[in-house]
Amino acid sequence: MKTYDEINAKIEAGKAVVLTAEEIIDYVDEKGLERAAADVDVVTTATFGPMCSSGCFLNFGHSTPKMRISEAWIDDVAVFCGVAAVDVYVGATQLRDNDPANMRYPGEFSFGGGHVMENLVAGKTMQLFGLSYGTDDYPRREIRTWFSMADLNQATMVNPRNCYQNYNAAINCSDRPIHTYLGRLEPRMRNLTYCSAGQLSPLLNDPCYDVIGVGTSVWLAGARGHVYAEGTQHYSDCDRGENGVPKEGSGTLALTGDMKAMHPDFVRGVSLIGYGVSLALGVGVPIPVLNADVLRRATVRDADIFAPVIDYSVDYPQKTGNVLTHRSYAELKSGTVRIDGKEVATSALSSYPKALEICHLLADEIRRGDFLITPPFQKLPPRQGFKSLQIRGES
Repeated sequence: MKTYDEINAKIEAGKAVVLTAEEIIDYVDEKGLERAAADVDVVTTATFGPMCSSGCFLNFGHSTPKMRISEAWIDDVAVFCGVAAVDVYVGATQLRDNDPANMRYPGEFSFGGGHVMENLVAGKTMQLFGLSYGTDDYPRREIRTWFSMADLNQATMVNPRNCYQNYNAAINCSDRPIHTYLGRLEPRMRNLTYCSAGQLSPLLNDPCYDVIGVGTSVWLAGARGHVYAEGTQHYSDCDRGENGVPKEGSGTLALTGDMKAMHPDFVRGVSLIGYGVSLALGVGVPIPVLNADVLRRATVRDADIFAPVIDYSVDYPQKTGNVLTHRSYAELKSGTVRIDGKEVATSALSSYPKALEICHLLADEIRRGDFLITPPFQKLPPRQGFKSLQIRGES
């Protein structure tokens, strides 16, 4: 048994033993679970991929004369102004004004909120255009100016839903190609796409939320961030395997962090043909090895994590609940899977190499004493269901 204080004391002394979620698997195989739990202090986990439910609050400071911004655009992307005078919220999936969207199907969606966030972190200069109805204390009615991250007082990423614990693998059983948030799906099950780092993914290494909770420190695109709440659509009362690992979409995390400290390699705008825009984000979460049970769960392998394969031509959009089959991440990552006697090509929207890079970067920060482990002050809900929107009254 170890405590958070004991692990942090070793980190501060530069004596902590830190392994990535990939390295720990072989280490436990070689040393055994009990010996490894005594030797290793922290296991680093990570993921990198599109996380649509992301965004950021920006504060511009006051112009002269002052202005209470009621409508605003950054590089022609509308931002939310229903907060204080010069605060705005940029949503990752917001389209640029006058984007034709899917009027000329499939739409290209070349620029949106996720790209604004990428450009901010990259230090690029962007245009702010704002309007106001004018008040006695905020008389200015219009502003157009250029700014970069350095001009902002605060730029705080606030993401309602990140780090899905498990997720669908998408396939298309229809006779025509379709475009989804999991990419283009060819007709008659010619390809399959998925989005997870599998055995590196944070909540798959802590399937019952023993150490990851509200208050947990995370590595958010290179900045120190933390879990501020359960993520939206957190669904812990889900179908699980004998190892406790969910077999469907399940737990999520709500994350926040200082964008001024983020690295542009891990904040990237995404254009999804025929669907929209998003943000690809890198997240790392340290798992403190408090005991052998925590470590056992943090040695989960791709072969032991199963994703539901769902038809996105009918079953997903019509919410039938039908699952064609389950396939392990080891199978998905092999490049082909066999479904109904047919070889199906597989590909990922997430990046395993990028997630592994984050695992190593976080491990290095912990070894240097730059990243301490924070115990959660509140557990994630362990048995939470998932409600659907009920359509009531006349359509």
